[in-house]
Amino acid sequence: MPFHLEILIPAAFLVGLIMMGLLFAMSRFYRKVGPEEALVKTGWGGMKVVSGGGMWVVPVAHRVEHMDLSLKRIEIARREKSGLICKDNVRADIEVAFFVRVNNASQDILQVAQALGCQRASEKGALVELFDAKFSEALKTVGKQFDFVDLYTERDQFKDEILKHIGTDLNGYILDDCAIDFLEQTPIEHLNEMNILDAEGIKKITNLTAKEHVQSND
Repeated sequence: MPFHLEILIPAAFLVGLIMMGLLFAMSRFYRKVGPEEALVKTGWGGMKVVSGGGMWVVPVAHRVEHMDLSLKRIEIARREKSGLICKDNVRADIEVAFFVRVNNASQDILQVAQALGCQRASEKGALVELFDAKFSEALKTVGKQFDFVDLYTERDQFKDEILKHIGTDLNGYILDDCAIDFLEQTPIEHLNEMNILDAEGIKKITNLTAKEHVQSND
């Protein structure tokens, strides 16, 4: 019996040391993220991506960065002299919120990491800089298909056409949805009479308001 104890005690001590070593290694060298995050590892072995899981990282040999995959909101506004020109040349002050996120696929995460970097990938300023021109162009293109009154009353159709025009594949990002936060006719004092489109819009607004005034008096 004493002979067995002499063997078991050192063995148990050795197992304990091994377990402590493994725990220490995991705490130092194993990185883990939640379901809406990704890890991008560079260095020895090339670039690798893990989303919603973990990976082993060797200091010096590897560099690892976090990327946020959660939904982000971008507001695009066109107001006053930059208001949206409708089919009937009436301008509209509009603000649309777009909801985008990095697509949770290794290839897309790598594409975004190489183009913007992991940290800037979720920064609002970087996203606005990346998508402002594309989203603004979509608003102008689709807005020109609707008269102002139709634009105002058929918001769901307008929104659907915007999403259809932009598409969902955005260089590693995905457009999930958009929402029209604000939509009103641009005040006439902000229109330029020397602009032929604004001149047409002013004429229509003036004629319509005059008719409404006559009907109101009648």
